[in-house]
Amino acid sequence: MQKDIALFSELCEVLLSEEQSQPVAKPIPTSDLFSTLDLSLNHEGIVDEELTSKLGDIIKYTPKTASKSFFNQLFGGRIGKATLGDLLAVMLNNSMYTYKVAGPQVGIEKEIIHQISRLVGYPEGSDGTLAPGGSMTNMMAMLMARDLKAPEVRTEGQTKKMMVYTSEASHYSIAKNAALTGIGRNQVRLVRTNDKGEMQAEHLSELIQNDLNEGHIPFFVNATAGTTVLGAFDNIRAVSKVCKTFNLWLHVDGAYCGGVIFSERYKHLADGVELSDSFSINGHKMLGTPLGCSIIVTKHKEQLYKSFSNDAEYLYQTDGDDYNLGKTSLQCGRRNDALKLWTLWKSIGTSGLEQLVDKQFQLATIARDYIKSNPDYTLYSFDDSISVCFNYKDIPAKELCTALYESAELMVGFGQFKDDEFVRMVTINSVLEPDDIYAFFGKLETFVESKLLKTLA
Repeated sequence: MQKDIALFSELCEVLLSEEQSQPVAKPIPTSDLFSTLDLSLNHEGIVDEELTSKLGDIIKYTPKTASKSFFNQLFGGRIGKATLGDLLAVMLNNSMYTYKVAGPQVGIEKEIIHQISRLVGYPEGSDGTLAPGGSMTNMMAMLMARDLKAPEVRTEGQTKKMMVYTSEASHYSIAKNAALTGIGRNQVRLVRTNDKGEMQAEHLSELIQNDLNEGHIPFFVNATAGTTVLGAFDNIRAVSKVCKTFNLWLHVDGAYCGGVIFSERYKHLADGVELSDSFSINGHKMLGTPLGCSIIVTKHKEQLYKSFSNDAEYLYQTDGDDYNLGKTSLQCGRRNDALKLWTLWKSIGTSGLEQLVDKQFQLATIARDYIKSNPDYTLYSFDDSISVCFNYKDIPAKELCTALYESAELMVGFGQFKDDEFVRMVTINSVLEPDDIYAFFGKLETFVESKLLKTLA
């Protein structure tokens, strides 16, 4: 093991060097992947020197999500203490379903759940769990809402149409989860949004009433704290009022920007989140932990147990239900995703996490100000968002982003909202500084002038 740890350290040095010398890995066309890299699995193994060489090649061509040129996804960067926690979780290799096998790691997860519930504003005794991604936490919220509205579904199956409501700008997982849970995609109603991508509560109310008139069963509303493209926040108070009128479960999907609950300056963006029935947040986004770290909390602890507990004498042999986390999980065996967030949180405190969140908004403001000052840019996004959406010199966004990627210049994606398509630059990468924002625009402009415009001409 000591030899393999030394090998790991050696490969980490290769990665850190590559991030400096080639921050955007040169992409391998899918048609050339298996001829460029030796990814074969053979009858005989190879010695460490050869294995090290092949792993080094793989590192070279793998996208560098912790480089200062990575603006592509809703995560990025690398924070040392969080990475340390994740590495320790790998070495400890505990599964989190029982206290017997996880020990104090259960306490670590429960402390995170408790503190996030407190920050959301949920009452004492609220509970939650971790799941392998924001899609799964959204599914858990949908299942709890379904089981509360129609408890018989768990044993008898679904016999009536049950209706889900989410904004037209929300995450695709809502429709996907409706299909997976037997609700059905056709039972998902898309609520209109305003020009910022915020759900219109009046239209939500209208849709619910129409479904009631048709004899259907409305049961679940999904609001969003940070829409995937524009980073908009739904008006939770207005949506909650509708949910209370019709007695529907309100879930707030904060996977992208739920981290604002840590910030005194920006928590108003999720004003009213304490009125929700459940709330989800991804620690691997705004809070900068390694993938994945998805958390759901709910003020309905009893429903968490009713929806996800199942007796298994071969598994739950000691300790009470509160410490046997498999009783409140979508999974049985699962890795310890809490330790990395706990290690980071413990090392920098709640105030340190607040600084991480505030910095992302600061960097987005710097980017927007730069765009506003340059007539070659068109800005599509708005203040109080860490999604910076723009076009440059009317070059089609898809064409620009693809060219930057294929030339290994920048990793940045494009998005669409209503009839507009634009570059979507996100400032969530934890290693970014203000100079990196200016460097992004400088590199983009130089690339367009020196390479892309010549190609287009």
